[in-house]
Amino acid sequence: MTPDLSGAVALVAGATRGAGRGIARALGEAGATVWCTGRSTAGRPSEYGRPETVEETAELVTAAGGRGVPVVVDHLDPAQVRSLVARIEVGCGRLDVLVNDVWGGELLFEWDVPLWEHDLDRGLRLLRLGVETHLVTSSAALPLLGRRPGGLVVEMTDGTVAYNATTVRVNAFYDLAKWSVLRLAVAQAHDLRPHGGTAVALTPGWLRSEMMLDEYGVTEATWREACAAHPHFCISESPLYVGRAVAALAGDPDRARWSGRSTSSGELARVYGFADTDGTQPDAWRYVVEVQDAGGPADDTGYR
Repeated sequence: MTPDLSGAVALVAGATRGAGRGIARALGEAGATVWCTGRSTAGRPSEYGRPETVEETAELVTAAGGRGVPVVVDHLDPAQVRSLVARIEVGCGRLDVLVNDVWGGELLFEWDVPLWEHDLDRGLRLLRLGVETHLVTSSAALPLLGRRPGGLVVEMTDGTVAYNATTVRVNAFYDLAKWSVLRLAVAQAHDLRPHGGTAVALTPGWLRSEMMLDEYGVTEATWREACAAHPHFCISESPLYVGRAVAALAGDPDRARWSGRSTSSGELARVYGFADTDGTQPDAWRYVVEVQDAGGPADDTGYR
């Protein structure tokens, strides 16, 4: 069942594509007003050079049943973020959900490269985009969100729920960015607790983002064709799936039980009962540990 978030106001920072777009859409499905931010706008793409824009995301939110408000924002610029929050306060008078999904690191990190061999400027840029943006946004938005009990902050990360602290993800810069976001959820949970607020770290599974689909030469409608060359892609999930995880958290009056925790779309689907667009409930990180990393053949049986 879709939660009823009519009257709720959400800010999805980094909503242009991928998980951010899916989260914005799912909040729209639930009836929320969603402020959608990013750097890519019509005629002026970000350094990604991709076609998706924040205006398109806002249109998807409205089409889903909510109200989408697009705002072009560079979340590394505190003045721009403060101006955004001021607009939300004037326009809506409240903020109920903040999703920190700004990333922008796909073109910056190098796979399995030692720290001293990784391009330093690109690594530091990755940390600025993946961590500093979250700090800047929360610094500006939490005073408004904390005015009313029940506020929710979702820090989007990648896979840390499936690994322990001795496991290095990709390289030092990437690993630090993703674990830092997890710790930000813990810290904000501590800060928001006296105000009746909740902060959670959330990871999607193997996400069928626009970039991933393009990389594999498929579409959302034909994604299973990619499994021939990439068998474990069978456990992938649409961006809307993790979006429904956020909507479920936002609609849970007992959401505080998750505060300070790291969870995944697959875990929350089992708790709240929502499904992906095909009606299944993929549990990608359990699959990664029990099948993929264990060297087993691709088989999503029991993981959907």
